[in-house]
Amino acid sequence: MDILIPLQSKGAVNVNEINLKELRTNLNRFMLSYKFALEEVRTKINILREEFQVIHEYNPIEHISTRLKSPESILKKMSKKDMKPSFDQMKEQIRDIAGVRITCSFIEDIYKVSDLIQSQHDITVVEVKDYIKTPKPNGYQSLHLIVQIPIFLTDRVEVVYVEIQIRTIAMDFWASLEHKIYYKYNKQIPSHIQDGLKEAATQAALLDRKMEQLNHEINILKKEDGEDSSLMTPNEVHQFLVQLSKEED
Repeated sequence: MDILIPLQSKGAVNVNEINLKELRTNLNRFMLSYKFALEEVRTKINILREEFQVIHEYNPIEHISTRLKSPESILKKMSKKDMKPSFDQMKEQIRDIAGVRITCSFIEDIYKVSDLIQSQHDITVVEVKDYIKTPKPNGYQSLHLIVQIPIFLTDRVEVVYVEIQIRTIAMDFWASLEHKIYYKYNKQIPSHIQDGLKEAATQAALLDRKMEQLNHEINILKKEDGEDSSLMTPNEVHQFLVQLSKEED
């Protein structure tokens, strides 16, 4: 589907030569594929989260959000990269059109969730960027996965790229504020503010590790106390059987 898209800044395509109705239809279908991919990935993550909760009585995921780039944003990015204005180029070169952000409680949860996602048989992992082990120069930390997922449409199967970002609450808090400051200063942040942001990122990382350490200590204490919340008391077993018999009736 190598259909040219008009980019005003390039002036390489004559709009009059394009069937605008066909272009609009193709663009809508193109964006729908990414919308469906987001829904598919979100469903998979919710299933993993609920099953993990049942099995381990613990939920490693605090929050899930999705983001779909607008056509205008995609075309602007293509123009900056001096890309050929076509759907094929857009699909292959712009791999963050569909984005999923997962916020976890602890750093170790990030890698647990990442392993669970990567183990899905119909998800192909294209690239992994670990900005936790190797933070960006500005202090940014997160784990990024670029994956491909098949979307079954009425007349074909589309394999769609999705970017998944996994981070802790502290990492997400820092990234959100850094993003606001970045655009407030029109991407030209004064050096002293850059230094302050990097220091804040260091403090956020220390907080993550401190909270993870405390969580480990609490788990050790629970084991030493012989606490096993997975076992039902005799009274709980009786209540469960009574409720089950009522539902069968």
